[in-house]
Amino acid sequence: MTPNLRLAPITLANFDTAIAVNVRPDQEHFVSPVVKSLAEAYLRPDVAWPRLILDGEQAVGFLMAFIDIDWDGRGLDFRSGLWRLNVTPEAQGRGIGRFAVESVAAEVRRRGSTRMYVCWEPGEGSPGAFYQKLGFGLTGETSGGQTVGVLDLTGGIGA
Repeated sequence: MTPNLRLAPITLANFDTAIAVNVRPDQEHFVSPVVKSLAEAYLRPDVAWPRLILDGEQAVGFLMAFIDIDWDGRGLDFRSGLWRLNVTPEAQGRGIGRFAVESVAAEVRRRGSTRMYVCWEPGEGSPGAFYQKLGFGLTGETSGGQTVGVLDLTGGIGA
């Protein structure tokens, strides 16, 4: 893992840098572009937690967490987790994704939750195996056609 990784809030000063974060072309159907995520964050500031992932001063990714979202729409099931993760092609395989998951897990724990959720599009090249390797288990649910995974935050994040 790269030792100089950090998160930065999205500001006017780094907005253009953030929206320039792209994934490989073969991954584009698995994750929305950063600009769409930021539009959703603008519309849902009550639950969205967007961050630029930096290695030193270089942007290597973007993440957006959801915090206490009304999952069932009835106010009975509030969940937190990783909403979006975009890692630049040249930064993939360097531990950026793991850093992102650990960062969101730390924020979710800080806010008092003991479980973290993520959804992924199933299919060839899906990030599902990555999330399961980190310890996310299948919930048996789907959300908008995506597989829902959950991670127990009382333990550590997997290999």
